Amino acid sequence: MGWITEDLIRRNAEHNDCVIFSLEELSLHQQEIERLEHIDKWCRDLKILYLQNNLIGKIENVSKLKKLEYLNLALNNIEKIENLEGCEELAKLDLTVNFIGELSSIKTLKHNIHLKELFLMGNPCAFFDHYREFVVATLPQLKWLDGKEIEPSERIKALQEYSVIEPQIREQEKDHCLKRAKLKEEAQRKHQEEDKNEDKRSNAGFDGRWYTDINATLSSLESKDHLQAPDTEEHNTKKLDNSEDDLEFWNKPCLFTPESRLETLRHMEKQRKNQEKLSERKKKVKPPRTLITEDGKALNVNEPKIDFSLKDNEKQIILDLAVYRYMDTSLINVDVQPTYVRVMIKGKPFQLVLPAEVKPDSSSAKRSQTTGHLVICMPKVGEVITGGQRAFTSVKSTLDRSREHINTRSKHMEKLEVDPSKHSFPDVTNIVQEKKHTPRRRPEPKIIPSEEDPTFEDNPEVPPLI
Repeated sequence: MGWITEDLIRRNAEHNDCVIFSLEELSLHQQEIERLEHIDKWCRDLKILYLQNNLIGKIENVSKLKKLEYLNLALNNIEKIENLEGCEELAKLDLTVNFIGELSSIKTLKHNIHLKELFLMGNPCAFFDHYREFVVATLPQLKWLDGKEIEPSERIKALQEYSVIEPQIREQEKDHCLKRAKLKEEAQRKHQEEDKNEDKRSNAGFDGRWYTDINATLSSLESKDHLQAPDTEEHNTKKLDNSEDDLEFWNKPCLFTPESRLETLRHMEKQRKNQEKLSERKKKVKPPRTLITEDGKALNVNEPKIDFSLKDNEKQIILDLAVYRYMDTSLINVDVQPTYVRVMIKGKPFQLVLPAEVKPDSSSAKRSQTTGHLVICMPKVGEVITGGQRAFTSVKSTLDRSREHINTRSKHMEKLEVDPSKHSFPDVTNIVQEKKHTPRRRPEPKIIPSEEDPTFEDNPEVPPLI
């Protein structure tokens, strides 16, 4: 069962930026809605409202939509036209394939003076004698009925015969109401029987069956093997029962009534819930895969199920993983350990035990740009680890090597020899030589020649100094 909620309206108001108070067009078709509510409070500016193919049984809570011009309620469970007087601007009303049997209820549409188009095809009232003439005479504002234009001559003729047609319509309505009352009683009785059958099934034996073996001993009944059936058999029997019930339901003939539509919906909901339960059982969380045993032994695991190749050289071990070509590298995580390598591909572990010990710090992982393969290069160390016991190679440790190297160097050490005859200590006193102090002399005054000097020559070409 679907309900009209604010979230539902917002999800269907993307064309209006999910704003509902100013919404002018709203489509809520095929939402399994059983009741009209909240729309007249949240969306008062609506002009077009689509509510076809739901399970609405009554027209209500739309009288405040003063701007509503088009209302589509086709393929619902409506049995009477009502509560549309407040829709002052209503111009088109679609009630195709409903269960309207009270044709006289169209008189409530007289107040909708702007109503031009009306669709009632597929309703029980559409099969009444003189149905069209009665509608045309009752609603003078109509221009189209069931997609067919109303001619002026047709309206005049319907008005002339209205006094004769109305009592005939009333009688047909009474017959329809009696039939509907009987169908409702049958549907209610059938629903009660189904509820009783379900209670019996729920109160049956521990595995859904009745047991009448009186001769069975108490010890056999108390045994675990007899009391509890295997999960696979129980699952298969339930699946067969559900499929048989489903076939029986769809092959059973029934009348087209509001109750049958609701019964179909409930059956579909039941089937959906059963499918969800089955899927939940299938999707049970699996226990984490064991990668390392309690003894500390690493296991070979290939959960992603990808091809790989391992090359063992004298210097290094090369692992080539055929990773999917277009997979993002961020989904791959590589962890190299001395005795094994682990690669997580989209959360699925690939683990391989190595034939020899490697250096994790010196290892490298690269990915091919053409094939997408992941290549992991792991250089070996001095130890070789086999499947069972560890076999050490006859290679001395680095500490022993360093000690031997120091001893050999000390044996062949050469000292630098100096000639003793040439050996002398430096004289510190002569490092800085003192300068002898000389007294300062006064500068001698320059002798300027005067005119009285006999060696003085006055050259007129030379300009005077002052």
